[in-house]
Amino acid sequence: MKRNGGTIGVFPLVVEMVVSGFLFLFILVLNLVMGALGYLMEKDDYDPNADLQKINKNPRKFQLGIMLALVEHGSVIALTIMLFIAFSPYNIILGIVWIIFRTGEGLIQYINEPNYWRLIEIARQYSLVSGAGKNSWSDLARSIFKTKDTRFKFAMICWSIGTLAFSIVLVTSDVVPQIIGWLGIVASVLVGFGTGIKLVKPRFKFEVVGALFAMLFEVIIGGWLLFYSII
Repeated sequence: MKRNGGTIGVFPLVVEMVVSGFLFLFILVLNLVMGALGYLMEKDDYDPNADLQKINKNPRKFQLGIMLALVEHGSVIALTIMLFIAFSPYNIILGIVWIIFRTGEGLIQYINEPNYWRLIEIARQYSLVSGAGKNSWSDLARSIFKTKDTRFKFAMICWSIGTLAFSIVLVTSDVVPQIIGWLGIVASVLVGFGTGIKLVKPRFKFEVVGALFAMLFEVIIGGWLLFYSII
């Protein structure tokens, strides 16, 4: 294996790739578990009354979802660092773009969590009042959901830019099959386009297509890095 014409040790590169592949798949699994626990990265329809009742019914479940989200955000940053170590020697400029924007994605997600945690107390207070008294708590919850969704969209734009840079490196370096890199380019363009449009038109649904391509890309690149690297 070579980087910029120089021979490198096989073992360090294998370790970097295997850890990166594991993190790709681990992040996907965390997102599925978080969704099952009621933690949603994004909401298309706001129904704070129903959401607060659901949170108050099982606050520990909601807390667990948030704690897993914190692990997920940290894993995104860890993945970013590992891939920078493994692939930046092939193109340092694109590596810097990757690490700036994917780290930014993880940090933006972290910013959301203190407010999201407040929903547990808001849900409790909501359950203690009746009639018009619920409106102020419901409005506060709606504001938190909307703020989180807006920040998530900016996080996805960061994902798009960072993944585009990484995918270009995959296509030009021949470290992995080029088709994987091209899939990443398509996914990043679709996610960036869909998210940008949705910032202007919230009811726009095209981002679902980008999300499917992004998931497919991350499953394939994660599996390839995890398993093929050690074969």
